[in-house]
Amino acid sequence: MKIATFNINGIKARLQALSDWLDDTAPDVAILQEIKSLDQNFPREHFEDKGYSVHTHGQKGFNGVALLSRLPLEDVTHGLPGDEADEQSRWIEATVIGERAVRLCGLYLPNGNPAPGPKYDYKLAWMARLQARAARLLAAEEPALMAGDYNIIIQDEDAARPEAWQEDALALPSSRAAFRRTLNLGFTEAFRARTQGPGHYSFWDYQAGAWEKNNGIRIDHFLLTPQCADLLNDCWIEKEVRGHEKPSDHVPVWVDLAA
Repeated sequence: MKIATFNINGIKARLQALSDWLDDTAPDVAILQEIKSLDQNFPREHFEDKGYSVHTHGQKGFNGVALLSRLPLEDVTHGLPGDEADEQSRWIEATVIGERAVRLCGLYLPNGNPAPGPKYDYKLAWMARLQARAARLLAAEEPALMAGDYNIIIQDEDAARPEAWQEDALALPSSRAAFRRTLNLGFTEAFRARTQGPGHYSFWDYQAGAWEKNNGIRIDHFLLTPQCADLLNDCWIEKEVRGHEKPSDHVPVWVDLAA
């Protein structure tokens, strides 16, 4: 089972690029972030015609997450538990049925800038809710993963210029500590389970020639429960997508599971 997470930075702007990528790579499941679309405006039939079932948790102009799957999906839910007043569309879950059933959680974690401030407070509160949901996934003792744009630079080697991010919400000590609290519950960070060392990025800003200079950061992650980690064959970043026509500022990250 091959699963990709991809922050597409707007379905309207990226429809052709996303379609071409799906045609070229044919993931079993694509976990999308920043669709920036209401559910009723998402081009569902376009992807259904390509053989994907489509589930979205959208929001006008901002945020929004989606699942595109060539395999059956069951028990689809929307929204991260813990705050019924939260109106931001950042979480979607489903169970994908392959040779093994795997619980998928697609997420778009808040950016949090400027920090300090209300947006950073929201980020940390959201991460506390994430930790609570993660603990429940672990307690189920089943294959499950949480994947998406975490907006967290986990450690300095995940940035080409770590000094430029020291005051940014993506790399503040409190942000990293909140991420580690979830990771240390017993999850495996899939990419680092397969690849070590600096120079591996999943995001390059559109500004200041970041792509041309390889001035990137790694903020798109897969966290796997122990039962899911046991199924991990590989995890990789599809860097070359950033050089395609009208690209997102993110690129896909993949896992291959024996499921």
